[in-house]
Amino acid sequence: MPPTPRTFLTGSGSCTLVVCRGCCCGDARKNPGTDHAWQLELLRAGAAEHGFQVRTSDCLGPCDQANVIVVRPSAAGRRAGGRAAWIGFVMDDEGTDEVVQWAAAGGPGVAEPPLTLELQFVEPPREARVRSRRRR
Repeated sequence: MPPTPRTFLTGSGSCTLVVCRGCCCGDARKNPGTDHAWQLELLRAGAAEHGFQVRTSDCLGPCDQANVIVVRPSAAGRRAGGRAAWIGFVMDDEGTDEVVQWAAAGGPGVAEPPLTLELQFVEPPREARVRSRRRR
């Protein structure tokens, strides 16, 4: 079976979703009742329809807050002050749809996140915060 594409490169001006599929996120044994493959399909379908990007990562770090999705701002979003938003506990279709709708609206720096999604924001692991500071 050929590997599935990991990235939709639909526009350099779009935000990017980084979806954790490491040891806890995307694992049916650790998170039973969540259709992890279906979640990725929903995200990729939203990317194809709305022009943002989706990538997967082996592990983003905050395993106790699985499923984790990072919404990275577009270039325009960064210029407007947007920073990557780490979202935890994205386990159902409603949460996944809110992520898609926010990304479709432009993501960080361009559009405000839905309030219910904002309640799921989590702190990135220390390593990610240090890497982010070095880039500035």
